[in-house]
Amino acid sequence: MRQARRTRRSVRVTAVCAGLVVGCAGLTACGGGGEDPDAGTNGVGKLSAAKIQSKTRQAAKGADAVRLSGTVVSKGQTYKLDMRLKGSGGEGSVTFKGGTFQLLRVGEHLYLKADSGFWKHQNETGGAGGVEGKAGDRSAAAKLNGKFVKVPAGDPSYQQLSGFTDKDLMLDGTLALHGKLSKGERSDSGARRVIKIAGDEGAGGTLDVSLEGEPYPLRLQRAGGAGTLRLTEWGKEFVLEEPGKDETVDYGKQLPTQ
Repeated sequence: MRQARRTRRSVRVTAVCAGLVVGCAGLTACGGGGEDPDAGTNGVGKLSAAKIQSKTRQAAKGADAVRLSGTVVSKGQTYKLDMRLKGSGGEGSVTFKGGTFQLLRVGEHLYLKADSGFWKHQNETGGAGGVEGKAGDRSAAAKLNGKFVKVPAGDPSYQQLSGFTDKDLMLDGTLALHGKLSKGERSDSGARRVIKIAGDEGAGGTLDVSLEGEPYPLRLQRAGGAGTLRLTEWGKEFVLEEPGKDETVDYGKQLPTQ
């Protein structure tokens, strides 16, 4: 009988020990320890800030398309952008000095579209991101209302305006951080987990990089309070088409300047 009781106790002790072993197997470490912050991510969170920036640039350059929206402050002027960009061109809107105009570039052909109020405003103040001077009288403004105006390649405004539609050019500026790079905390940006990298402890700008899928840049706070940009719709295809003749007005060889 004693032998039987000892055997039953031994079985119970063995079962308890087995339960403890199974329980510990479900933990990171039986004596404690934290959860891996990079579990289920693309792994860039483990890299140095410089390597994260390099990976981010590679991912951005390799994407077929991106949507870029937000504000940019340049030379004391604030631009509000909402552009979709890809290698062959881009389309979207730019708000500048209280007026909004549409930009469309298909290959080397650049078009600008705005309402008559915008053109009248240019007549009074001059300028729309480089399109300076008189835009003609009221009849000319009415003629341009809601129409695409082709910007001649030789026009002084062509290079500046086309820059807003150039994916590589915009990304080069967007991904620039100034000063010594450092890596910040992991956090959530919308529905995605991100890791933040910064230049000069934030004074040189900060960039949120996705920890899910490709390490795309998702949000940039530009250095010196020079604007905030969001980068979304990575790789989402869109169609660029030349406007029809009935949508276009030929302004001439060059937009008017002062």
